[in-house]
Amino acid sequence: TAEYVCRIPQNSELINQTSMYATEDGIPFIASYWKEKGDSIPQYHVIYKTNDQWQVQNLGFRKTAFSLSGAGTKRIPISRPQIVCWKEQGNDAVAVIFRDEELGGKAMIAIANNVAANTWNLKELTDFSVGSWEPTYDTELWTRRRQLNLFVQFTEQKDGEGKAAIQAQPVQVLSFKIK
Repeated sequence: TAEYVCRIPQNSELINQTSMYATEDGIPFIASYWKEKGDSIPQYHVIYKTNDQWQVQNLGFRKTAFSLSGAGTKRIPISRPQIVCWKEQGNDAVAVIFRDEELGGKAMIAIANNVAANTWNLKELTDFSVGSWEPTYDTELWTRRRQLNLFVQFTEQKDGEGKAAIQAQPVQVLSFKIK
């Protein structure tokens, strides 16, 4: 009896963990990635509800295909995304934080100052590769001050439960203020 937010076909390289955020008005926003039917390239997507209708936006900037098929944990060239939202001149603004090897493996952010316009601007948050990093941020600091503090540490993931031979890596907190 639950409503469908978005129907995603099997074998779409859908990741097993999405990111969600609700605005002060209670509007849910969801970020994930999958490949659309007839396409071979997984893309980041944002799903949100407006006027009682679910909207799906394909950020559409990725150019490299990959597959999640096979046994065990996969070394994936992109991270699971994180999403945050805020009001910008009366519009719902959205930021998606991620990592993508085709963009140098850097911590990145895609920002839409008006999500309904579906115009996304990509910005580098680091000038170095973060390896297989998955973004995490201080949710309370974001909620209270709209400041994004990301926990950043270079990590490495191998396919099929493999063990990466890397030295201990320094930990950083990257602070990013959105306007």
